[in-house]
Amino acid sequence: MATLTEVWSRTLAPNDLLFKSTPIKVKEEETSTVDLEDIPLPPPSKRPTEVLSIDKNTPDNHVPRDPRLLRLTGVHPFNVEPPLTDLYKEGFLTSPELFYVRNHGPVPFVKDEDILSWEISIEGLVEKPLVLSFRQVLQHYDQITAPITLVCAGNRRKEQNTVRKSKGFSWGSAALSTALFTGPLMSDILRSAKPLRKAKYVCMEGADKLPNGHYGTSVKLNWAMDPNRGIMLAHKMNGESLRPDHGRPLRAVVPGQIGGRSVKWLKKLILTDEPSDNWYHINDNRVLPTMVSPEMASSDPKWWRDDRYAIYDLNVNSSVVYPENNEELNIASAGPSYTVKGYAYAGGGRRVTRVEVSVDKGKNWRLAEIHYAEDKYRDFEGDLFGGKVDMSWRESCFCWCFWSLSIAIPELENSDAIIVRAMDEALSIQPRDMYWSVLGMMNNPWFRVTITKENGVLKFEHPTHPTMPGGWMERVKKSGGNLLNGNWGEIQEGEQPIAPEPVKEINMKKEGLKREINLEEFKSQSSEQKPWFIVNGEVYDGTAFLEGHPGGAQSIISSAGLDVSEDFLAIHSETAKAMMPDYHIGTMDKASLDVLKNDVSSSPDEIRAEFLQSRSWTKATLSKKTDISWDTRIFTFDLEHGKQTLGLPIGQHLMLKVSDAASESGAIIRSYTPMSETGKEGSMDLLVKIYFASPTIPGGKMTTALDKLSLGSVVECKGPTGRFEYLGNGRVLISGKERHVNSFVMICGGTGITPIFQVLRAVMQDQQDRTSCVVLNGNRQEEDILCKTELDALEASDSSKCKVIHTLSKAPDSWTGRRGRISADILKEYAGSDDQSMVLVCGPEAMEKSAREILLTQGWAEQNLHFF
Repeated sequence: MATLTEVWSRTLAPNDLLFKSTPIKVKEEETSTVDLEDIPLPPPSKRPTEVLSIDKNTPDNHVPRDPRLLRLTGVHPFNVEPPLTDLYKEGFLTSPELFYVRNHGPVPFVKDEDILSWEISIEGLVEKPLVLSFRQVLQHYDQITAPITLVCAGNRRKEQNTVRKSKGFSWGSAALSTALFTGPLMSDILRSAKPLRKAKYVCMEGADKLPNGHYGTSVKLNWAMDPNRGIMLAHKMNGESLRPDHGRPLRAVVPGQIGGRSVKWLKKLILTDEPSDNWYHINDNRVLPTMVSPEMASSDPKWWRDDRYAIYDLNVNSSVVYPENNEELNIASAGPSYTVKGYAYAGGGRRVTRVEVSVDKGKNWRLAEIHYAEDKYRDFEGDLFGGKVDMSWRESCFCWCFWSLSIAIPELENSDAIIVRAMDEALSIQPRDMYWSVLGMMNNPWFRVTITKENGVLKFEHPTHPTMPGGWMERVKKSGGNLLNGNWGEIQEGEQPIAPEPVKEINMKKEGLKREINLEEFKSQSSEQKPWFIVNGEVYDGTAFLEGHPGGAQSIISSAGLDVSEDFLAIHSETAKAMMPDYHIGTMDKASLDVLKNDVSSSPDEIRAEFLQSRSWTKATLSKKTDISWDTRIFTFDLEHGKQTLGLPIGQHLMLKVSDAASESGAIIRSYTPMSETGKEGSMDLLVKIYFASPTIPGGKMTTALDKLSLGSVVECKGPTGRFEYLGNGRVLISGKERHVNSFVMICGGTGITPIFQVLRAVMQDQQDRTSCVVLNGNRQEEDILCKTELDALEASDSSKCKVIHTLSKAPDSWTGRRGRISADILKEYAGSDDQSMVLVCGPEAMEKSAREILLTQGWAEQNLHFF
């Protein structure tokens, strides 16, 4: 047993503004005790304190964030959801750092000292217009605390985008989160201003300045005044002051409605007799009729101004969490049954009354058990986190619920899919089939997880993954299936195959334009003021769209002077692509396109903190050669000055150029990963195995050239290069796209150890990083094992998260480790397929080829394999 005061003190962040910096006294908590099991309290929370490197060059360079969040719209604006299983594991309440975020543009920068004077105006059709400070909102109004689930209207949109690209970016099924919100009821605030009789709507406006004005929307006034609706102004989440991404210092929270109605950084409440005329209220958060195409919606504004299509209440929805996407279940060791688990929610305060599961395509259904954690708060009256919890009288339900059902393994073995649907107390039920709409919102068909069987293993596959390829919907579509045919795209017995509709090619070029642009012109014109960028070899000028871009000017400015094909095509809708001819100015000539990445120079006299440059060569001097064995050396190169660091991200490479008169180009260029610490100042160390010539085999050009270098010789370097980067704490970037992994399987041989070693060392040196690593290091003889002492020391430092296995194909009798090559058996033993794991491979070509074939055969997805 513990008092709520004790619980409060443990949960609050030590730097929580409200209780650290302000002299305000809020209502004291009651001293009665409660059993902690009776009230779900927030999960452990760790407030991020560092701005991520990916955010430092954006307008959000003041916002610390959790690296686990999955970015859905590139670098900026910040739109993210947590990994689904991480969200579910936190339980009923979500920590602020994992709470999903929907931002339309930059996050307003609010200083600590300015919060108490933050003002909100109540104006429009009121008898007594008011301007309230944050201090007054806290001191003059009763504070409540209530659990509320917020859901983005785009939740599960990736499924709609797989069928046909909508105008919205792809959310997975984790665009929802739940927190205890604290603040006054909106009705209390509005009564202070005395609404006039003809007032019918409350229009809300935030402080986030966007291309089309401040973000704003509206709800009906009678909803805001209804205590059953629970609409409030919140200044705390889970007992701590709001964080920047969640509306610091004050936001609206509209329970039971889509997240887009809960305006963040709240500045105005305007009472009107008509719905909001804000651009974002009219052009967002609507479900247009399914026959309205993106082209129709763009050409005729009447579709957007018809308030019948606006979304307010959430619809009933559900998702499977377990089994996870790409989870595998060994039938022989699985036990008698498997418990399927997930979440469900409804809108408008309606309770989810049933969740049904089918394993025979919906012919038969069985009821899942539902756990309503929200109800536990109805039995408690008192103060929590400075607000009164008073829910005993209220029957409305504003939170998600968790459901589960145990299914016998033989039933799963004989099924091809698990299907889930939910129903609310209004008897609204999830439909079987998708209702596709131009914005891709409110997607709520039955949630289907496919089951495939092979070699005694069941593999489960969700419809999609929010940030990576894969999912059964993509697989079915690629095979020519029609995802809207009523059978999830699968051809039924006796049914004739349906030819897939040809993908409509969107012309992004200006008709008749023949202008060719070279590198010099492209470089001279690309700037923040005139952002030229490249998509699929074509050059576009974004200047005219800086003010109108939905993601804000920064989204275009960040692309200036770059080839942004991959990100542009992944994020933008058919409508956006159709607009591109207006900005098309020419075609990049092929020669310039090929060298664009490397074609930027800097002043030779520039004193830089980091040595490497991605677009020009820099010079390093050989200062030391250390023999490791008869054919292996460490080459130490001095950088330009003693305080300079290399500037190489973990897991990436640099290009090394050595002069060679015998070479056709006069130089030899190869990629290497140094073994020295990335933060080492003044020098770098390269571990290199020398491939000497023999009577029958020519030697390695680069390694023998390096071996011939005398001390004082100068080489040239350029970088970083490579698709992979390790950011720490399980965060990786693959081709600029971030994802999270729980574990690495590292396969290497010979000098292939170097990039592996860099990543492993980064994991092991960070005690807060709990990513587990298994290293499979294959070599011929014991003397071929490089960095063995360092590898074994890392394993010894924390054997719970690091295991190193050495195997030799030519092992001596004295060898006590594994024998043989890295084979299917050893990979099966140490490299179990997992969607939250990644395999890193670096070694001889034959090793890499063999590893790829084995891993794919054993069920690894291609996107989870990375070859350096």
